[in-house]
Amino acid sequence: MSSSPSDTATPAKGFRIPKVPFWAQILAGLVLGVVLGWVANNWDVAWLGTALTKIGEIFVQLLKLAVAPLVFFAITISITNLRNVHNAARLATRTLLWFMATSLIAVALGLLIGLVTNPGSGTGLSAKDAAEPDTQGSWLDFLTGIIPKDVITPFTELQVLQIVFMAVVVGIAALKLGEKAEPILKLGESVLALLQKALWWIIRLAPVGTIGLIGTAIKDYGWDLIGSYATFTADIYVGCALVLFGVYPLLLGTVAKVNPLQFFKGAWPAIQLAFVSRSSVGTMPLTQKVTERLGVPKEYASFAVPFGSTTKMDGCASIYPAIAAIFVGEFFHVDMGLKEYLLIVFVSVIGSAATAGLTGATVMLTLTLSTLGLPLEGVGLLLAIDPILDMMRTATNVAGQVVIPVLVSAKEKILDREMFAHARSFSIEDADAPSVPRPAVKQEPVTTG
Repeated sequence: MSSSPSDTATPAKGFRIPKVPFWAQILAGLVLGVVLGWVANNWDVAWLGTALTKIGEIFVQLLKLAVAPLVFFAITISITNLRNVHNAARLATRTLLWFMATSLIAVALGLLIGLVTNPGSGTGLSAKDAAEPDTQGSWLDFLTGIIPKDVITPFTELQVLQIVFMAVVVGIAALKLGEKAEPILKLGESVLALLQKALWWIIRLAPVGTIGLIGTAIKDYGWDLIGSYATFTADIYVGCALVLFGVYPLLLGTVAKVNPLQFFKGAWPAIQLAFVSRSSVGTMPLTQKVTERLGVPKEYASFAVPFGSTTKMDGCASIYPAIAAIFVGEFFHVDMGLKEYLLIVFVSVIGSAATAGLTGATVMLTLTLSTLGLPLEGVGLLLAIDPILDMMRTATNVAGQVVIPVLVSAKEKILDREMFAHARSFSIEDADAPSVPRPAVKQEPVTTG
């Protein structure tokens, strides 16, 4: 008896929609956002413009919703996690020194580009376009504003520096208490895990948020306004690109002795999310994930990334204020010399924490201009174009926040080079999966010179 075809046929596999890589989703959002923004701007489609604005605002609002508790618990837990790392004090010191060193290189490049291109000349703008910002920064505010007046206001008003201060105090106190603090630390770890899980859901919305944010920028500013700031915009993008694709790869290749292309392959998901979200803190969970996947021990990454997300700002706090100060000085015909340029370097290296990892860098710019004695009205000239600039600045910030842990881990001989060599780009689903457990960190003897 012969069997019928239906008896021998292999069961058909269910149709599955192929996963679209995260970078492709972001790219599609960028393209669609530009197109919709151009339509809203040129054809005066009011409802489309409103929809784009609301989509972008909701996405940023969702990111900011988790910022305050995320920063507090991430930094508190990151400090206590250092107890599991040998020579934690040396790791922390080297991390901060590399933060400062790369900031110094970035601000030097910014000054060089600004002096060569004269971004404040021939803009076609007039003094009526200038206006003092609502938010300003000064050294007194910066120094006194670190210490909160109470424990509630920093969270309700999103005073990130004050939140960082409280988190550092709590983290150090927990280390001193030892076993007595374990119940609180376990609770903190659980809260942090919950916050990160919620933020992963928000990150999944990034392609949609990209449509709103990019579309709004094109709708509000159009290409005509960008043309007025052509030199300044090009300076910021070129300066950030030189740091992102020049300085960082050079350091990775010469100091860490790793393949820069492999680094970008692994770190790209965080860099592209930073570009569209314009928030280092909002990108923090993804930044930490890619850092760990590049072979940096989790115990160290959980310290370096949160601190970097609030203090490591090569784009916003080094390149941008250097070029912006030259722009404002030229616009108002204020001559600057060596003393002023050294002050720009000092402010950029020491005051970068003022940017606090949020969208925009107004506080840092006003801090720089007030230190130099330049008119604060110059900030008003640059606010119009700021969202376009902030995308590249934040991407550079986040790349630096991954580079430094890799550099320090390599120098301390705790970098898992096999993991680094196999690091790859991944989907958000992969990123949200639990990390593969690794053996505890063991350091090889290191000679200091």
